Amino acid sequence: MRSLQARLLAGVLGSMLLLWLAAAAATWFDARHELDELLDSHLAQSAALLIARQLDADDDDVPRDTPLLHRYAPKVAFQIWHEGRLALRSEQAPAQPMAPQRSGFATLAIDGRVWRVFAARGTDSDVQVYVGEQIESRADILRAVMRSVLAPLLLALPLLAAALWWAVRRGLLPLRRVAIELERRSPQDLRPLAAGQAPAELAPLLAALNALFERIGALVQSERRFTADAAHELRTPIAAIRAQAQVALGAGQESERRHALHATIEGCDRATRLIEQLLLLARLDARANTDGPPAEHDLAALTRKVAAELAPQALARGQDIEVHAADPCHVAGEPVLVAAMLRNLIDNALRYAPDAGRVAIRIEPTAQGVNWGIEDSGPGLDAQQQARLGERFFRVLGSDQPGSGLGWSIVRRIAERCGARVQVGRSVALGGLQVDLQWRPAGGSAPMSR
Repeated sequence: MRSLQARLLAGVLGSMLLLWLAAAAATWFDARHELDELLDSHLAQSAALLIARQLDADDDDVPRDTPLLHRYAPKVAFQIWHEGRLALRSEQAPAQPMAPQRSGFATLAIDGRVWRVFAARGTDSDVQVYVGEQIESRADILRAVMRSVLAPLLLALPLLAAALWWAVRRGLLPLRRVAIELERRSPQDLRPLAAGQAPAELAPLLAALNALFERIGALVQSERRFTADAAHELRTPIAAIRAQAQVALGAGQESERRHALHATIEGCDRATRLIEQLLLLARLDARANTDGPPAEHDLAALTRKVAAELAPQALARGQDIEVHAADPCHVAGEPVLVAAMLRNLIDNALRYAPDAGRVAIRIEPTAQGVNWGIEDSGPGLDAQQQARLGERFFRVLGSDQPGSGLGWSIVRRIAERCGARVQVGRSVALGGLQVDLQWRPAGGSAPMSR
């Protein structure tokens, strides 16, 4: 059953019915036992009364029958035997002794009917008394007693079920109200749900929904800002490409046309890099909740590979790239994402380092794990600028280096995903920006705090 109300009703009503049946069975057995005890005592008392009469049947050779005085009388019988012959009996009593024993209780069949018989000896040893009752009469009395006890309870069951249904339905009314309110809301309505007089059991659900709405609202606002900023950033290289294309069309000399076409290609490269960065950020957002343990890889080998890919860019400006690594340095993280993060950091260092400048990378194991650091001989950043690193499309004012302002957003996101801690400062040795990434060793149990 998918309905919570149906589950509650079925569980409670089923349990109540089982308990009712168990109570009825217990009542039946207990009532039957008590009834047997009571009627057995009546049989013994009747026998005692008959003995107390001290009937004198010596002068009467014919047994006498007693009249029927009650509607239950046909189901009760007695006999009095004197000196081995039947002296007195009830009308429905047989002519032979009702029980084989001389004293005590016995249950036996007489003429096709089951009797409960009590036998006792009289004050004289030659007097024998039998008092019996049909078992069927006891069953009739027990059924009558149980009918009077259980019939009202049986009639009350439907009323109890209706009252329980009403109580469960009324108790689940706040949950249905929340469902109706959510169903009527538009996708843009992320206002928190009012707790009001909500039951205590519903309060955690409302709090979780409101927290979810808050996170969704923040995500929507972030995506809106990201879309607006991306549109603005894409407009600049597209406008530059268009302007250079117009210059190439109107150029009268071959040198002017070639210069304009080269500028157009550079604009296309800038737009391509921006789009690649946007796509990488989108992939990071889409994979933010993926499960599974991260892969292990050698951070030193991956760093050398990325540095080799960017070496032509450094050689074109006469820059030196130094990689100091202790092999191997295994860390946990997706190699593709870690390579993208390292590429952004090394590319930024090369961009902002001057011509013939230096970029130094060091990878070394520490007591806390593995430390990856990069520093350059560029101008560096002040404390306020360092605090803003990671904001999407943030770029240092006055810089003549091309870029999208997304590199540090990517670095922060990948570092968070890989469980690495990012620290930014000024290089003591080279004077420029210094960035340190610290990983737990491969197999670490928890990500580091940032």
